[in-house]
Amino acid sequence: MIENVKRIVIKLGTNVLRNDEGEVALSRIYSFIEDISKLVKSGKEIIVVTSGAVGLGKKKLNLSSTADDGVKQACAAVGQSRLMSYYENGFGVYDIPVAQILLTEDDFSLRHRYLSLRTTLNKLLEFGVVPIINQNDTVSTIELNDMLAGVQVCFSDNDKLSALVSSELDADLLILLSDIDGLYTANPKTDPEAKLIRKVECVTDDIMVLGTGASEGGRGGMKTKLEAAKLVTRFGGKVLIANGKTPYIINKIFSGEELGTMFMPTEENLSGKKRWIGYATNIRGKLVVNEGAKCSILEKCTSLLPVGIVDVINEFKQGEVVSIVDENRVEFARGMVNYDSEECKKIAGAHSNDIVSILGYKNYDAVITRDNITDLI
Repeated sequence: MIENVKRIVIKLGTNVLRNDEGEVALSRIYSFIEDISKLVKSGKEIIVVTSGAVGLGKKKLNLSSTADDGVKQACAAVGQSRLMSYYENGFGVYDIPVAQILLTEDDFSLRHRYLSLRTTLNKLLEFGVVPIINQNDTVSTIELNDMLAGVQVCFSDNDKLSALVSSELDADLLILLSDIDGLYTANPKTDPEAKLIRKVECVTDDIMVLGTGASEGGRGGMKTKLEAAKLVTRFGGKVLIANGKTPYIINKIFSGEELGTMFMPTEENLSGKKRWIGYATNIRGKLVVNEGAKCSILEKCTSLLPVGIVDVINEFKQGEVVSIVDENRVEFARGMVNYDSEECKKIAGAHSNDIVSILGYKNYDAVITRDNITDLI
């Protein structure tokens, strides 16, 4: 089953790229490279999403914390070149070219850049190149920008980034390598009775509650890995969470050993546009809708009409993607709006036939048409 996949995204977490002393785990990194090179030589297309730049820079600068504004960006700038040198030298031994790609939220959120990135990555794979992708922490300052307060960013860690890359490239498999064997029935670090779950058919709410926060030194954790698995399985890909500290883990996975937790694809298979709307763009505004509108969207697959809107939160422009939440402020869908926030405020609660008399014109009967809505439940 796993041996037959063609296009694979492999995410390497911070804690598998360094040893217990916080130094670079060179032997482990080169074992990853050796295993990946073997896969490339066998005809598979591999994309690597790597963490580690901030940690390497922090170590190089002898810093104890990266909490202050700008420090993380500085550490990323110092550490990224060092990180890439390991990949460049390692893959060079096997005559496999690599390409560095540093991404920010806007590279996904702005659709023309999203499509351009996909074209570039596909061309690199066609040339036999292994793209090495990382979040561009040096210039990604969205968390420091007061003007963007309240914005839901499309990714803030490399687990979600790897899922977005997998989605964008229609990858067959995403492998998330961390410092844990997989998904457990409870936190194995605190519960000795916790059992490893080998296979997950669907990422339900019961599965999501098994996620915990970030491990020391990282920004992800099981919660973000489950969110990544939910996205990838919705477009038809598989996800494997496994322990990257297991010697030659990648080779063992493709030799057929049963390792980690495998998440199986759903039958839903979201279109590329639906994936982008639901997961790949920053969300700047929200539409609060009543229970009737919520039921119609989720159960009857209808458009969102102005009569169902009870509140408009934050400012947004026509054509942007907004969050659709119920009256308890629980998000259940996202969609691309046909009207800006001021127009939505004016027509909220009104019937579609009254839009012209309220605004003096009408773009659409619906605030969001069904084709531009992605359910998140």
